[in-house]
Amino acid sequence: MWDNPRLLNAVATSVFAAALLVALYLVGRVVVNSPAFSLRAIDVLGDLQHVERSQIVNALQGRVSGTFFTVELGQIRSLFEGIPWVRRAGVRRKWPNRLEVRLEEHRVLARWGQRAEGKLINVHGELFSAHSEAGLPLLDGPAGSERDVAQRYAAFRQQLSPLALEPAQVLLSARHAWQLRLSNGLTVQLGRDSEKDPVSDRLVRFVEVYPRTLARLSRRLDYVDLRYPAGFALRVPEIARADMQKATRRAKP
Repeated sequence: MWDNPRLLNAVATSVFAAALLVALYLVGRVVVNSPAFSLRAIDVLGDLQHVERSQIVNALQGRVSGTFFTVELGQIRSLFEGIPWVRRAGVRRKWPNRLEVRLEEHRVLARWGQRAEGKLINVHGELFSAHSEAGLPLLDGPAGSERDVAQRYAAFRQQLSPLALEPAQVLLSARHAWQLRLSNGLTVQLGRDSEKDPVSDRLVRFVEVYPRTLARLSRRLDYVDLRYPAGFALRVPEIARADMQKATRRAKP
């Protein structure tokens, strides 16, 4: 082997290349961990209406480590997305010692479920936890139905717009029956969807006849049931109380 110059040159070249790689690796380790590239600031961008500076400070305090090169962007993203009202965080490095974070807040659509649960639903049909705003409508339904309920709320709202009424509540039962409570206090029982008589068609019929029927009644209405193919049933609070009183008088000895 020692008498073969070509082989010796090849071995020497390999050793030199290996030594160069090791040297570059060590230099690289020194550079990426150098205090000269320690993070100096995090720039937070976005149209923020609910996220406060104190929340960001509390979320990041003592949890950000590494330099410009070594900081885990995924970890930073998770920290920001754990802040109430933050839907999405985009994180990128900004030379030489900064991070730029662009936040997208949830656009709230309604409250979800019981008030004690503190759940809100956004316009994408996603649940999140945050302080509830006053005056929000209420949506509720079985687990996994959030997106469907949010979409139906938007559709019902558009259908009711000719009446200048809003759906204050949209409820989907465990049996997949729909119920609305309108801004005037009227409860509308829509029932279950079907191919022959979709829920949307029932509400269309209700909107068409409401101005010349229910809107003209002097009595306050409490409940309307639209699950009838050729009409609907009404419940009037005063009549219901009168019937209850009559029944009570009959039951007395």
